[in-house]
Amino acid sequence: MDMSKSEREELLKLFEGLRVADVRDGMDWNMMHGYGSMSYEIRPLFRTRVIGIARTVRYLPYEGSIPKMSPEEYTEWVSWYYNNVCTYPWIEDIQPGDFIVIDQSGVNAGLMGSHNSLEGFRRGARGYVIEGGVRDTDELILQRIPVWSRFVSQAMVQGRLRYDAKDIPVSVGGVIVHPGDVIVADGDGVIVVPRNMAYEVAKYARRELNNDKIQRRKLYEALGWELDDTVK
Repeated sequence: MDMSKSEREELLKLFEGLRVADVRDGMDWNMMHGYGSMSYEIRPLFRTRVIGIARTVRYLPYEGSIPKMSPEEYTEWVSWYYNNVCTYPWIEDIQPGDFIVIDQSGVNAGLMGSHNSLEGFRRGARGYVIEGGVRDTDELILQRIPVWSRFVSQAMVQGRLRYDAKDIPVSVGGVIVHPGDVIVADGDGVIVVPRNMAYEVAKYARRELNNDKIQRRKLYEALGWELDDTVK
């Protein structure tokens, strides 16, 4: 992903504090009404807000057969599978500020769980959005690892998924995501901002947020409510 550190920092700063709704408005102001918003079926595990730079990866259904074997043999086969079929080479590429966008072809498996998501988080990933499943959700919530996914899955990946490619355009939640796009996600879902439109979108998104704060602050004051960070 060809992006300098300074450009990454500038993009992240531009969208800091913006809500998904604000960014949706910013896209509309740039005549992008039909683009950017992922399907409402892509939902967060818990309410949080994340802004990041898209790092993309794709997995495909596994087409091979699963040999009949003993549990001991299966343990060895699983190790082979993770090392040769369903690998995670993109984790080593993660840079601080990345938002990991995964197309796993909708396969019912938990590609990301409590351990590998935490390793990506340690390397600087801000969150994950997955066209597919996630598992170990109790631990993910406890660890506060932000994840948006189409569903929760109990299944491991062996015999179900294989790694295909990284740093390519992927389709997640009905949106084509390119490496380097800006991803904003919160309780309202996920929105994708094309890198080449980020500055104009952020400009009008910020205007909408500021207008909303002004108007809601007036209502807070009329109600006698204590001001919070959403209106300051």
